[in-house]
Amino acid sequence: MSYTIAEDAKPQVMLLAAATLISVGLWVVAWFIPAAAYIYYPLQLFATFIHEASHALVALLTGNSVSSLTVSPDTSGAVWSSGSGLSGLLISSAGYVGATAYGTALLVWIRFGRSPRTPLYFSGALIGLMTISFGLLLPFWNFFDNVTLGSVAFTVFAGLAITAALFAIARWAPIRWAHFALAFLSVQCLLNAFFSLRDLFVISTTTDRGTDAANMAAATGIPAVIWVVLWVAISLVIIALGIRLYAATGKKGTDTVFEDKL
Repeated sequence: MSYTIAEDAKPQVMLLAAATLISVGLWVVAWFIPAAAYIYYPLQLFATFIHEASHALVALLTGNSVSSLTVSPDTSGAVWSSGSGLSGLLISSAGYVGATAYGTALLVWIRFGRSPRTPLYFSGALIGLMTISFGLLLPFWNFFDNVTLGSVAFTVFAGLAITAALFAIARWAPIRWAHFALAFLSVQCLLNAFFSLRDLFVISTTTDRGTDAANMAAATGIPAVIWVVLWVAISLVIIALGIRLYAATGKKGTDTVFEDKL
């Protein structure tokens, strides 16, 4: 499989490289200056919402029900749903793989999409829908089963704030900044999935904490660490395919991502 960068893909590659360098730089700076983590904190929450939304959507697609979706201030999250057997395995696997797939889909859109505004609106609508339906209405409908008022309040506040921010960027940001925002979201989804899987590997090998991998281990008898390794492998394949599409020659929406087009 060739990964030679097509001539017409170089502007998009420059954009992605800039977003990646800034993202990694922020992560490094935060190791030495913890307060700097607040700069990308909303992006971590965005990635968590995508992770949890993946669980919820797969639960619905496999014919199961969802009773709540919550996101916590420490950027962890939880989805309570029905599901057993094969559907239960798919639901538990959906979080990390779904976040990687979403980030890769944004990556491919940058390469071939006509405007960054459409996926920004879509991302905002997705998080808004998840927040209102699974983060607010269903917890009340289920009398706060497995959730607290505080967790619901934070989920609703964070979800609606992110939705408003994405809609505002999509509506009012100059097109070149909208392109950059979309690249930044893509990179953050991918980096967050990578670092989360790294942390999950450590947790699975050193503790017995309840995690997606622990749920898989309980359901199958296969050690949690094996599931983590499998998810890493699947994520790498998804990313590799996305990069291949990103670098390939093909139809694109604009001649350069820095053009002032809608």
